[in-house]
Amino acid sequence: MSSPSSWIRNLTPITESLLAGVVGLVIGAFIMLAFGYNPLAAYRSLFVGSVGSVYSWAELFANATPLILTALTFAIAMRGGLFNIGAEGQLYMGALAAVSVSLLHLPAPFNWIVAILAAMVAGMIWSLPVALLKLGRGVHEVISTIMFNWIAHFFAFYLIANVLTDPQRGERTIAVSESARLTRVFPDATLSSGLFISLVTVGVIFFLLWRTSTGFEIRSVGYNPHASHYAGISIRKQVLRVFLIGGAIAGLAGAIVVMGRPPYYAVLSGLPQLVNLGFDGIGVAMIGRNHPIGIVFAAIFFGGLMTGGRIMQFDPGVPFELVRVIQGVIILALAIPELRRLFFLARERLAGRK
Repeated sequence: MSSPSSWIRNLTPITESLLAGVVGLVIGAFIMLAFGYNPLAAYRSLFVGSVGSVYSWAELFANATPLILTALTFAIAMRGGLFNIGAEGQLYMGALAAVSVSLLHLPAPFNWIVAILAAMVAGMIWSLPVALLKLGRGVHEVISTIMFNWIAHFFAFYLIANVLTDPQRGERTIAVSESARLTRVFPDATLSSGLFISLVTVGVIFFLLWRTSTGFEIRSVGYNPHASHYAGISIRKQVLRVFLIGGAIAGLAGAIVVMGRPPYYAVLSGLPQLVNLGFDGIGVAMIGRNHPIGIVFAAIFFGGLMTGGRIMQFDPGVPFELVRVIQGVIILALAIPELRRLFFLARERLAGRK
């Protein structure tokens, strides 16, 4: 008779995710019951608010668009054996670069193309010191990316307050020029053509990782760096590659947000439309098993939670803080299978070093 652990290991990834999702929903229901709220009414509002109308679907995909990109930033690093949590800072730099370059007022579509390219370069530049610290001094990427996230936060605040300030509206930056704004898919919703840019990026990363020698080298180093080294693969080159590619993708995410979703500018307090998108992308990547295709579905699910979570506050009256707790429980439950896989992979690496 097989043990429960072996039974779990034999589950397919889709079955694992469905089982984990059910567990998360059940735990969330018990939490709501403990605080005196009706879980059935709350989950009904969550579902209707997510997919109950064309507007809901549009907002769902609008929320998912930047998460696809920040999740790819984390996933490509994980495929290379690195733990990059610097997407938050890199997308800040991308957003500010897009706002700045859009002021060139080039004719469309050149203005938004140049703004996007500038954002990707800004994200790459911001990720470069992390890679150099890793290669030159052995600084762990978790420490350096956290530090650079905070540096980006305060640097963005400085630029917003002192450099990019709108001379007619002192509480905000200059808005992205009209010619650099992405096309809105629906007039009444915030979904833009940035979604299609994100999906094209998914296709590019999928092709890179599974159809090119570069992608094979990245995945090989991530699975077993010692064997890869003996096979002649440069570890240093792969570290540099994943950080630069990830930085470019995160910078693209920042550009898509400020160029594709109102209000098209940053306020004096910072970039509230960007806050936590980099960190939320980590959860999306985990749910999507760090696979580009899985990330798309995970981001759509996450976007649905964000869209429907607002409705949970109005109809059943679930407080915002409790909504976030329920969302966190569901996301954590869905991420556990991938966390378990990464734990076993890390244990095998440590065993291989002995």
